[in-house]
Amino acid sequence: MTSQDAPAWLAERPEIETIFACICDLNGVMRGKRVPIEQLDKITSGALRMPLSLLSMDIWGEDIEGNDLVFDTGDADGLCDFTGRPISPVDWTSRPAAFAQLWMRQEDGRPFMGDPRRALAAVVDRFRERGLTPVVATELEFYVVDPSEPVPQPPRSPITGKRLDSDSALSLDELQHFDAFLNEIYDSCYAHGIPADSAISENGAGQFEINLLHVDDPLQAADDAVLFKRLVRGIARKHGFAATFMAKPYGDRAGSGMHVHFSLNDAQGRNVFDDGGDEGTPIMRHAVAGLIRTMQENALVFAPHENSFRRLLPGAHAPSSVAWGYENRTVAVRIPGGDPKARRIEHRVAGADANPYLVLASILGGAFLGIENGWEPPSPIQGDAYSQNLETLPPDWASAIEAFSRGVHVPEIYARRLQRMFVQCKVQELRRFTRHVTEFEYHSYLEAV
Repeated sequence: MTSQDAPAWLAERPEIETIFACICDLNGVMRGKRVPIEQLDKITSGALRMPLSLLSMDIWGEDIEGNDLVFDTGDADGLCDFTGRPISPVDWTSRPAAFAQLWMRQEDGRPFMGDPRRALAAVVDRFRERGLTPVVATELEFYVVDPSEPVPQPPRSPITGKRLDSDSALSLDELQHFDAFLNEIYDSCYAHGIPADSAISENGAGQFEINLLHVDDPLQAADDAVLFKRLVRGIARKHGFAATFMAKPYGDRAGSGMHVHFSLNDAQGRNVFDDGGDEGTPIMRHAVAGLIRTMQENALVFAPHENSFRRLLPGAHAPSSVAWGYENRTVAVRIPGGDPKARRIEHRVAGADANPYLVLASILGGAFLGIENGWEPPSPIQGDAYSQNLETLPPDWASAIEAFSRGVHVPEIYARRLQRMFVQCKVQELRRFTRHVTEFEYHSYLEAV
């Protein structure tokens, strides 16, 4: 949608009175303004202003102490450009509204490279310069929970009223019990232009996975994932549930991941990973090598929160080692089988709590470095990767922050400013978590030590 198309779209929807004009911060949180419909031109013309520092707020929406951006610019405003993503309806609010997606540039017109969407765009441009187009799909898992409980509990079935209490993987009954909720998700995906594919009941009580189809525009794929998470949460509230994309809302149940599938097409639309067989081309293996070599440095992107690392514990059905293999779901990077024309790479590390723009930037950026430098991967893993002595991901949040801060390849993917902003944000969040004593710690230690 161009800025010229937007007025006609809204003219067909006279019930819409306001527009939520939003940018996506480093945590993947949408931040912005509620704008009267009369100011549509301000949104689509790039005249709307917001502080650049808004992109680096911590998870609680608080400023980062000592933020370089504030001192460098005096906490200056940036200009918010309309991304061209079609304005879409929001029908889970009290009154019908619309959603417009923006990204930021500096006052002098240059793209602001602390914006995660700009970071992904820069990586995609590097592929285009080589005549390659990434084709990307995401798989997003989430839990539906009972919002009336102080801590997450599985919801009650809308059909039977019984609280879900078992891990019914691929249960048709569970899908059908939540049919009205899922139907509305699919309807909303269609209205937002999100290519939703199959839905399954996953391994945890009240856990679902919805796959988004491959698209040949990584920015669109990331937009789709960001908007999908937002609409799922909004629709869940309409149905009396809450939806969460926390990586590990339950300590004893499966975590929620965001698996990413991608291939590369050349200028003629041919998949450059396809060698006509099962092994894949040298360029595919170079891409795998780039993912392996940059994985530890980028772990903070894939697991950006304190809770994220609960999902990555060994044996928790999520990758914990830096490894790859063919048709092996115990490794971090899997090469699925099937028709060689659809040969692709599946990256299995990111949690559903991660920022989709940064996840795709890290994955595609790592793959690009592997291709550009002709890196060769280690031997593919066969069998259970959990039981083998392999190099591991950072074991905890603090180690991941340090790895991203010092990563030699991180500046080859991201602007130094974004690297600093992300590290400062995560250090502030970590400090706050370390000052918080949990109820379980009191239970374990208060009278025992």
